[in-house]
Formats: sequence, structure tokens, C-alpha cells
Amino acid sequence: MSFAKLLQIANSSGGTLYLMAVLMLVELTVIIERLRHLSSMESGGAALIRLLAGHDALRAEILVQAAQQHADLPHVNLFHTSLEERADSTPEAAAGHLEEVLMHEVPMLDRKLWVLDTVITLAPLLGLFGTIIGMFGAFSVLGDIQNGAGQVTGGIAEALLATASGLLIAMIGLFFFNLLNTKVRVIVHQMETLKVMLLNRRFGVGTRPAVALQRA
Repeated sequence: MSFAKLLQIANSSGGTLYLMAVLMLVELTVIIERLRHLSSMESGGAALIRLLAGHDALRAEILVQAAQQHADLPHVNLFHTSLEERADSTPEAAAGHLEEVLMHEVPMLDRKLWVLDTVITLAPLLGLFGTIIGMFGAFSVLGDIQNGAGQVTGGIAEALLATASGLLIAMIGLFFFNLLNTKVRVIVHQMETLKVMLLNRRFGVGTRPAVALQRA
């Protein structure tokens, strides 16, 4: 199919195919940006968990070093809170402060995903709208007895391209929307895990001796 033919089909759809091209561009932009950002965040969170897993007690220099190496991660705000915790703080108070950080950071993780959700919902509807407009043009040639049937058939096939395009955009968006939501859940779990690890290594749990934060 030539470029001129594609332009003709786009024009016959009432401009909806142009709008869907914009939706596709927005969708790909959000997917690429969020995928890179959340993947980097996920790998950084895993590195912080490995770091804490290798120590039975907290030392201030460990937290400071980790916070400096991963300064762009929301996880490190838990480390900053642990560093600022008073030496005589109770486990309940420390847990409350860490939970406050979690409640502040978690809503920021899935920002921009609403754009992807909107595209997934809007693209099929816009494609159906373009198909309906294309149908109007296809059936408008029925007055031509000799060529009417062939033109209607061709017009319907072209009009259905709008619906197919909308469904394709929605399917691509749905796949990556679920993938990105899974990454968000993993990151939230990482932050919950870091919270528990920080509390365990500061105050001790079960048979682990209570360990205060040791400052160099």
C-alpha cells in the first residue's frame, strides 16, 4: 500500500487515524520512559537489599554510602530516615517513621501510567469512530449502479483499518501497562522489605541481639 493511499484512507476516516498516530506516539513515549525508569529503580532496590543482607548490624557509614550511590532512588529515603532516627527511639516509633516515608513515596511510583491507561481505553473507541465515518463514505456511492458494490466493499475494508489500528494500539499498551504495574509492585515490595530489614538490624528480632545503630 502506497503512502498516497494511506493518506487517502486517513483523510476518509475523518482525521481519526491522525489522532491515533498521535496516541501511538504518546503511548510509546510513556512506555519507553517508564520502562527505563522503573527497571533502573528495580535493579537499584535489589542492590540495596543485597547490601543490607550482608550485614547483621547497621552502621552509619553503610547507610551513607548506599544513599550516595543510589541517590536517585526512592528507597534511599528509608536510609535517610534511619540515619536521622534518635538513638533512644523505640521500635514502634522507628517503624512509624519508615511507614510515613513509604506512604509518601509509593503514590509517586505509578505516575504517568494513567496516560497509558487512557490510551488503552480511548484507542479502540477512536478506531470505531473512524470506521463509522469511513462507512458513511463507503455507502455514499450506492447511487452508482455499475461500480457501487465494488466501491462499497473497498470502502468498508479501508474503514475497518481504523478499528484494527485502535485495537493494535490498545493491545500494545495493555501488555506494557501490566508489565509496568508489575514493576511498581516489585518496587513497593522492595521498599517494604528494606523497611523490615532496617528495623531488624537496628533493634533485633527473635534470637538476634538488639543492636543499636553504630556510628563511626
